[in-house]
Order: sequence, then C-alpha cells, then structure tokens
Amino acid sequence: MFKKIRIALLLFVLVLVAAGSWLQHRRLTDWDEPLWIVVYPIAGDQTETTRTHIERLDNASFAAIETFMLGQAKDYRKHLSRAVKVIVGPQLDAMPPEPPYNGSVLSVMAWSLRLRYWAWTHESDALLGDISLFVIYHDPERSPSVPHSLGIKEGGIGVVHAFAGRDMTASNNVVITHEMLHTLGATDKYDLHNDQPLFPDGYADPQRQPLHPQERAEIMAGRIPLAPGDAVIPRSLQQVVVGPATAAEIGW
Repeated sequence: MFKKIRIALLLFVLVLVAAGSWLQHRRLTDWDEPLWIVVYPIAGDQTETTRTHIERLDNASFAAIETFMLGQAKDYRKHLSRAVKVIVGPQLDAMPPEPPYNGSVLSVMAWSLRLRYWAWTHESDALLGDISLFVIYHDPERSPSVPHSLGIKEGGIGVVHAFAGRDMTASNNVVITHEMLHTLGATDKYDLHNDQPLFPDGYADPQRQPLHPQERAEIMAGRIPLAPGDAVIPRSLQQVVVGPATAAEIGW
C-alpha cells in the first residue's frame, strides 16, 4: 500500500511539473525575446589544467554560440536581432545527480525531479536565466573521454561534460549548443547504436550530389558524414548548421 501511495504522489507531482514545463516551453520557443543562457562551470577533477581553464572562462568564451544561433535563426526567423545571450555564472563545487543508466521509467522520472531540485538550489539568485547549463570540465590528459552530456526540456537544464583547455573551446561550444537545443525540444538525429547521422534530417545538405562527403554537420546529428558509416566530429560551430527539422522543433 505504501508503495502505491508513493507512486501516486510521484505521478501527481510529475503532472504538475509537466504542466509547468509545457508553459515554460511555449514561452521559450516563441522567440519574442532573446533567451538568456547561464553557464555554471564545475571542475570534474582537481588538476591545475582544469582549475586554470575555469578561472579564464568569461562571456567571450561562449560568444561563438551567440553568433551561431543568430546566423542560423535568420534563415528561419529573419526579424531576430539576437537569439541567445550566454553569460558565465559562478563556479559550483557540487556535482549534479547522476542519471540512472538503464533504470526504470519511474527511476528516470525521479532522477529528473532530483536534477530540477538540485538545479534550483544551485542556480544564482542574481542571474535569472531562461536555461541553465552546468558544464563539467575535465583535464584531457587525465580523461581522454568524458561521460555523455544531456539536456532536458523539462526545466530548461543541461548537464554538459567538456574538456579543459583553450584549444578545446570551439569543440566544447558545439556540444554545449547541442545540449542547449535539447532543452528547447530538439531531438537527436543520429543512430543511438553507432552515432552515425540519420538521413535526411541528420544531414546538413541532404540534397547534395553526390551525397558524400558532406562539408558540415547538422547540430543535432553532431557529426559530418564523409561516407556511409563514416563521420567525423566538427571542430567548431563554423562547420555546423541547424537543419529544417531541428528548426521546427525549437519554434523557428
């Protein structure tokens, strides 16, 4: 009986949260005003490389995201003078709750609520952003690969794993933008089994003849298709576009 009551209470809370999330999503994707994105840096390790990189972060570190979003938006929403504004929030010492990999539906729902509560308790009262991105930086010498990043539409929250180092800033911005667009409702456009872009929505230029090699990546596919079964990660947002399917999902 206690278990049934607990599940019923959880479902009731989820219904309330879903209603609030729907209203928030409608507001974020009407594009009447620029969206304010707050990036909260978090050290994923205690190395000097990571510490120094975070100390050097400023708003200019993410200016490429603003330029990219405005340039892409004008292909769909020509009236915009600015799509997003990205600002750096205070560094956080706490880690967000880890997602339950291969968990049940209820455990994923419970984790989503915990993440939203965690974000609410760690967001800066002085920075009222529309979307909060918690970016965890890792020293590439210590961590040649990083955990999977995620962005959730419910609450406008992203947890991004990135590499510390100035030479990684451009590629980090691709990942940050990808997860930011998830918070606006954009879906992945790559095969979850092999990370290959899906045709046609995962191709920047699906009408290209011959189809391969592509020159750019679709942002939600995350890779540039060079040949069937062969794709590479873009080095910067200059090699990325927002395709029509993604644009429709985020209200462009």
